[in-house]
Amino acid sequence: MEQPENNACWYASWFDTPYYHILYKDRDYEEAQLFMDNLTAYLNLPDDAKILDLACGKGRHSVYLNKLGYDVTGADLSANSISEAKKYENDTLHFMEHDMREPFPTQYDAIFNLFTSFGYFDNDQDNITTLKAICQSLTEYGFAVIDFMNVHNVIEHLVPHEVKTVDGIDFHIHRCVEDNHIIKDIKFTDKGKDFHFTERVKALTLEDFEQMMDEVGIYLLETFGDYRLRKYYKNESDRLIMIFK
Repeated sequence: MEQPENNACWYASWFDTPYYHILYKDRDYEEAQLFMDNLTAYLNLPDDAKILDLACGKGRHSVYLNKLGYDVTGADLSANSISEAKKYENDTLHFMEHDMREPFPTQYDAIFNLFTSFGYFDNDQDNITTLKAICQSLTEYGFAVIDFMNVHNVIEHLVPHEVKTVDGIDFHIHRCVEDNHIIKDIKFTDKGKDFHFTERVKALTLEDFEQMMDEVGIYLLETFGDYRLRKYYKNESDRLIMIFK
Protein backbone atom coordinates (compact mmCIF):
# COMPACT_ATOMS: atom_id res chain seq x y z
CA MET A 1 0.00 0.00 0.00
CA GLU A 2 1.41 3.37 -1.00
CA GLN A 3 1.44 5.99 1.72
CA PRO A 4 3.52 8.98 2.81
CA GLU A 5 7.02 8.11 3.92
CA ASN A 6 6.87 10.62 6.77
CA ASN A 7 3.52 11.15 8.43
CA ALA A 8 4.82 14.36 10.03
CA CYS A 9 4.85 15.87 6.53
CA TRP A 10 1.58 14.36 5.35
CA TYR A 11 0.70 17.61 3.56
CA ALA A 12 3.84 17.49 1.39
CA SER A 13 2.91 14.12 -0.11
CA TRP A 14 -0.91 14.19 -0.08
CA PHE A 15 -1.30 17.65 -1.62
CA ASP A 16 1.17 16.75 -4.36
CA THR A 17 -0.90 13.80 -5.62
CA PRO A 18 -3.66 14.03 -8.24
CA TYR A 19 -5.93 12.13 -5.84
CA TYR A 20 -6.16 15.09 -3.46
CA HIS A 21 -7.64 17.19 -6.27
CA ILE A 22 -9.94 14.35 -7.37
CA LEU A 23 -11.36 13.88 -3.88
CA TYR A 24 -12.09 17.58 -3.42
CA LYS A 25 -13.09 18.46 -6.98
CA ASP A 26 -16.70 19.18 -5.96
CA ARG A 27 -15.86 22.05 -3.61
CA ASP A 28 -18.23 24.98 -3.91
CA TYR A 29 -16.17 27.48 -5.89
CA GLU A 30 -19.16 29.76 -6.43
CA GLU A 31 -19.31 30.15 -2.64
CA ALA A 32 -15.54 30.68 -2.58
CA GLN A 33 -15.81 33.46 -5.17
CA LEU A 34 -18.57 35.10 -3.13
CA PHE A 35 -16.16 34.99 -0.18
CA MET A 36 -13.46 36.71 -2.24
CA ASP A 37 -15.95 39.39 -3.34
CA ASN A 38 -17.08 40.02 0.24
CA LEU A 39 -13.57 39.95 1.67
CA THR A 40 -11.98 42.35 -0.81
CA ALA A 41 -14.93 44.73 -0.44
CA TYR A 42 -14.72 44.62 3.36
CA LEU A 43 -10.96 45.30 3.33
CA ASN A 44 -11.52 48.15 0.85
CA LEU A 45 -8.32 47.27 -0.97
CA PRO A 46 -6.97 49.73 -3.56
CA ASP A 47 -7.64 48.73 -7.17
CA ASP A 48 -4.01 47.78 -7.79
CA ALA A 49 -3.46 46.05 -4.43
CA LYS A 50 -0.87 43.29 -4.26
CA ILE A 51 -2.41 40.12 -2.79
CA LEU A 52 -0.64 36.95 -1.68
CA ASP A 53 -2.72 33.76 -1.82
CA LEU A 54 -0.79 31.65 0.68
CA ALA A 55 -1.25 27.87 0.18
CA CYS A 56 -2.93 28.52 -3.16
CA GLY A 57 -3.10 24.95 -4.47
CA LYS A 58 -3.65 24.98 -8.23
CA GLY A 59 -4.44 28.67 -8.09
CA ARG A 60 -8.16 28.79 -8.80
CA HIS A 61 -8.77 31.54 -6.24
CA SER A 62 -5.65 33.44 -7.25
CA VAL A 63 -7.00 33.47 -10.81
CA TYR A 64 -10.35 34.82 -9.62
CA LEU A 65 -8.71 37.53 -7.49
CA ASN A 66 -6.63 38.52 -10.51
CA LYS A 67 -9.81 38.79 -12.61
CA LEU A 68 -11.10 41.25 -10.00
CA GLY A 69 -8.13 43.44 -11.00
CA TYR A 70 -5.58 42.71 -8.29
CA ASP A 71 -1.88 41.95 -8.67
CA VAL A 72 -1.80 38.43 -7.26
CA THR A 73 0.94 36.00 -6.23
CA GLY A 74 -0.03 32.43 -5.38
CA ALA A 75 2.36 30.39 -3.24
CA ASP A 76 2.22 26.73 -2.31
CA LEU A 77 4.52 23.97 -1.10
CA SER A 78 3.25 21.54 -3.75
CA ALA A 79 5.47 21.54 -6.85
CA ASN A 80 2.79 19.77 -8.91
CA SER A 81 0.11 22.29 -7.95
CA ILE A 82 2.34 25.26 -8.76
CA SER A 83 3.33 23.69 -12.08
CA GLU A 84 -0.38 23.47 -12.94
CA ALA A 85 -1.11 26.99 -11.68
CA LYS A 86 1.69 28.55 -13.75
CA LYS A 87 -0.38 27.88 -16.89
CA TYR A 88 -2.56 30.82 -15.83
CA GLU A 89 0.24 33.33 -15.24
CA ASN A 90 0.17 36.80 -16.76
CA ASP A 91 1.74 40.20 -16.03
CA THR A 92 -0.20 40.56 -12.77
CA LEU A 93 -0.56 36.89 -11.77
CA HIS A 94 2.40 34.81 -10.66
CA PHE A 95 2.93 31.53 -8.82
CA MET A 96 5.81 30.20 -6.79
CA GLU A 97 6.78 27.26 -4.60
CA HIS A 98 7.14 28.45 -1.03
CA ASP A 99 7.09 27.18 2.55
CA MET A 100 4.66 29.35 4.53
CA ARG A 101 7.06 29.41 7.48
CA GLU A 102 9.42 31.62 5.46
CA PRO A 103 8.84 35.38 4.92
CA PHE A 104 8.61 36.66 1.36
CA PRO A 105 11.07 39.07 -0.24
CA THR A 106 8.09 41.19 -1.35
CA GLN A 107 5.51 42.82 0.92
CA TYR A 108 1.80 42.61 0.16
CA ASP A 109 -1.27 44.75 0.83
CA ALA A 110 -3.21 41.62 1.76
CA ILE A 111 -2.31 38.01 2.53
CA PHE A 112 -5.04 35.39 2.34
CA ASN A 113 -4.65 31.93 3.90
CA LEU A 114 -7.89 30.26 2.87
CA PHE A 115 -9.93 27.10 3.43
CA THR A 116 -8.16 25.68 6.49
CA SER A 117 -4.62 25.85 5.14
CA PHE A 118 -3.11 26.35 8.60
CA GLY A 119 -2.32 24.11 11.56
CA TYR A 120 -0.62 21.33 9.58
CA PHE A 121 2.59 21.30 11.58
CA ASP A 122 3.10 18.97 14.52
CA ASN A 123 5.43 21.46 16.16
CA ASP A 124 3.41 24.35 17.64
CA GLN A 125 6.35 26.67 17.14
CA ASP A 126 5.98 26.25 13.37
CA ASN A 127 2.51 27.82 13.59
CA ILE A 128 4.02 30.77 15.47
CA THR A 129 6.76 31.01 12.86
CA THR A 130 4.14 31.06 10.10
CA LEU A 131 2.23 33.91 11.75
CA LYS A 132 5.48 35.88 12.08
CA ALA A 133 6.30 35.26 8.42
CA ILE A 134 2.84 36.46 7.37
CA CYS A 135 3.20 39.70 9.34
CA GLN A 136 6.72 40.31 8.04
CA SER A 137 5.37 39.97 4.50
CA LEU A 138 2.67 42.65 4.94
CA THR A 139 3.00 46.30 4.01
CA GLU A 140 2.62 48.87 6.79
CA TYR A 141 -1.11 49.20 6.10
CA GLY A 142 -1.67 45.62 4.96
CA PHE A 143 -4.18 43.08 6.27
CA ALA A 144 -3.92 39.32 6.69
CA VAL A 145 -6.78 36.84 6.70
CA ILE A 146 -6.86 33.27 8.00
CA ASP A 147 -9.96 31.30 7.07
CA PHE A 148 -10.02 28.26 9.37
CA MET A 149 -12.59 25.64 10.25
CA ASN A 150 -14.67 26.28 13.35
CA VAL A 151 -13.40 23.29 15.31
CA HIS A 152 -16.29 23.36 17.80
CA ASN A 153 -18.78 22.88 14.97
CA VAL A 154 -16.60 20.37 13.09
CA ILE A 155 -16.08 18.13 16.13
CA GLU A 156 -19.76 18.22 17.07
CA HIS A 157 -20.81 17.11 13.58
CA LEU A 158 -17.88 14.80 12.81
CA VAL A 159 -18.86 11.88 10.56
CA PRO A 160 -16.71 8.94 11.74
CA HIS A 161 -16.88 7.02 8.45
CA GLU A 162 -18.06 7.54 4.90
CA VAL A 163 -17.35 6.26 1.42
CA LYS A 164 -17.13 8.97 -1.23
CA THR A 165 -17.01 7.88 -4.88
CA VAL A 166 -15.37 10.34 -7.28
CA ASP A 167 -14.29 9.52 -10.85
CA GLY A 168 -14.92 5.83 -10.18
CA ILE A 169 -12.66 5.76 -7.11
CA ASP A 170 -14.14 4.77 -3.74
CA PHE A 171 -12.49 6.89 -1.06
CA HIS A 172 -12.94 5.28 2.37
CA ILE A 173 -12.71 8.13 4.87
CA HIS A 174 -12.39 7.75 8.63
CA ARG A 175 -12.44 10.79 10.91
CA CYS A 176 -11.54 11.17 14.57
CA VAL A 177 -10.18 13.61 17.12
CA GLU A 178 -6.88 12.52 18.62
CA ASP A 179 -4.22 14.41 20.56
CA ASN A 180 -6.00 17.73 19.86
CA HIS A 181 -5.90 17.10 16.12
CA ILE A 182 -8.72 16.41 13.70
CA ILE A 183 -7.58 13.41 11.71
CA LYS A 184 -8.94 12.20 8.41
CA ASP A 185 -7.70 8.78 7.28
CA ILE A 186 -8.19 8.18 3.54
CA LYS A 187 -7.86 4.77 1.87
CA PHE A 188 -8.66 3.82 -1.71
CA THR A 189 -7.67 1.58 -4.59
CA ASP A 190 -6.94 2.77 -8.11
CA LYS A 191 -5.60 0.83 -11.09
CA GLY A 192 -4.90 -2.18 -8.89
CA LYS A 193 -2.90 -0.19 -6.32
CA ASP A 194 -3.89 0.49 -2.72
CA PHE A 195 -3.30 3.99 -1.33
CA HIS A 196 -3.39 5.40 2.17
CA PHE A 197 -3.12 9.06 3.15
CA THR A 198 -3.79 10.94 6.37
CA GLU A 199 -4.81 14.54 6.92
CA ARG A 200 -3.87 15.84 10.36
CA VAL A 201 -4.89 19.37 11.31
CA LYS A 202 -4.54 20.88 14.77
CA ALA A 203 -7.90 21.66 16.36
CA LEU A 204 -7.13 25.34 16.89
CA THR A 205 -9.81 27.43 18.57
CA LEU A 206 -10.22 31.20 18.48
CA GLU A 207 -8.61 31.28 21.92
CA ASP A 208 -5.61 29.33 20.56
CA PHE A 209 -5.20 31.82 17.72
CA GLU A 210 -5.55 34.77 20.10
CA GLN A 211 -2.82 33.33 22.32
CA MET A 212 -0.47 32.82 19.37
CA MET A 213 -1.22 36.27 18.01
CA ASP A 214 -0.52 37.85 21.38
CA GLU A 215 2.82 36.07 21.46
CA VAL A 216 3.75 37.41 18.03
CA GLY A 217 2.39 40.90 18.64
CA ILE A 218 -0.43 40.64 16.11
CA TYR A 219 -3.57 42.75 16.41
CA LEU A 220 -6.75 40.75 15.71
CA LEU A 221 -9.13 43.23 14.09
CA GLU A 222 -12.24 41.16 13.38
CA THR A 223 -13.69 37.66 13.32
CA PHE A 224 -16.44 36.30 11.09
CA GLY A 225 -18.30 32.99 11.06
CA ASP A 226 -19.04 32.36 7.38
CA TYR A 227 -18.23 33.44 3.84
CA ARG A 228 -20.95 36.11 3.92
CA LEU A 229 -18.95 37.70 6.76
CA ARG A 230 -21.64 37.22 9.35
CA LYS A 231 -20.86 37.22 13.07
CA TYR A 232 -18.82 34.35 14.53
CA TYR A 233 -20.67 32.11 16.99
CA LYS A 234 -18.58 29.52 18.77
CA ASN A 235 -21.10 26.66 18.61
CA GLU A 236 -22.92 27.50 15.38
CA SER A 237 -20.64 29.09 12.79
CA ASP A 238 -19.25 27.05 9.90
CA ARG A 239 -15.97 28.95 9.74
CA LEU A 240 -13.55 30.95 11.87
CA ILE A 241 -12.38 33.86 9.70
CA MET A 242 -9.84 36.18 11.31
CA ILE A 243 -8.63 39.51 9.98
CA PHE A 244 -5.43 40.80 11.57
CA LYS A 245 -2.32 42.89 11.09
